[in-house]
Amino acid sequence: MSKTPSNFSIANAVVEGTEKLREAAIPEARRDASSLLARVLRRERSFLIAHADEAVTGDELESFRFLIKRRAGGEPMQYITGHQEFFKLDFEVTPAVLIPRPETELIVEAGLELLRNDPKPNLADIGTGSGCLAISMLHEMSAARAVATDVSPPALVVARRNAERHGVADRLELIESDCFSALDAIGSFSLIVSNPPYVSADELKNLQREVNYEPREALAGGPDGLSVIRRLLSEARPFLRSGGYFVFEIGFQQSEAVERLIDRRVWKLVEIRRDLQQIPRTFVLQGRE
Repeated sequence: MSKTPSNFSIANAVVEGTEKLREAAIPEARRDASSLLARVLRRERSFLIAHADEAVTGDELESFRFLIKRRAGGEPMQYITGHQEFFKLDFEVTPAVLIPRPETELIVEAGLELLRNDPKPNLADIGTGSGCLAISMLHEMSAARAVATDVSPPALVVARRNAERHGVADRLELIESDCFSALDAIGSFSLIVSNPPYVSADELKNLQREVNYEPREALAGGPDGLSVIRRLLSEARPFLRSGGYFVFEIGFQQSEAVERLIDRRVWKLVEIRRDLQQIPRTFVLQGRE
């Protein structure tokens, strides 16, 4: 067992961790240090404030310093803690899956609106990762069923655990598939959603250090970032029911290029939703007859 430093308190640990993270240019260093210590102590962050003078044990301090070292190296908090909030739910995340972002909630919001009058929605989530899109919608629609695909078996394991955690595993089929390659459900879905890889080859060279911890296959969208989006636009329509919708996310400054990719004989552009920074982020298409 490690020996407890004399008079090393919760407050001392937070100060030490904060200084280490600030030296590493980590934004919101104090918040992250407090969150990591709370995780080690298995307490809420509010506990740290109310019990600032309490001592930490040597083992607790050793564990805390290890987590601080990981965060100072740029590892995302979500991978260190193993969790990320998304659309009312807490999702397990590991380095096998992309960390869910707030802007991706736009897909869920659009999907729920489109399916609100569908008595038995059937949806597909292509490139599901953590499962956050499909699981969030199944959680909100008790009559819905979904198929979720991913090319990564480890990602599907994480998605399965999230589905079980949120009580929707019996309504979600998980399939290892490169886009639609393993699906034969022609004409089955009322909605297809996707947060595809859309980072260009040049952008991949200059990612923030935190993003470099995320799975490359969930980010890399080819030379111009649109390779997977092209595939989805080409392959999705036969899998939709009559009047079905396709909702997907795009990257920064890709809106005009994606509009040019849409075959208007196949798709009707319903709307382009903007995120909180007013960046065009989510395309809503409807299949033409």
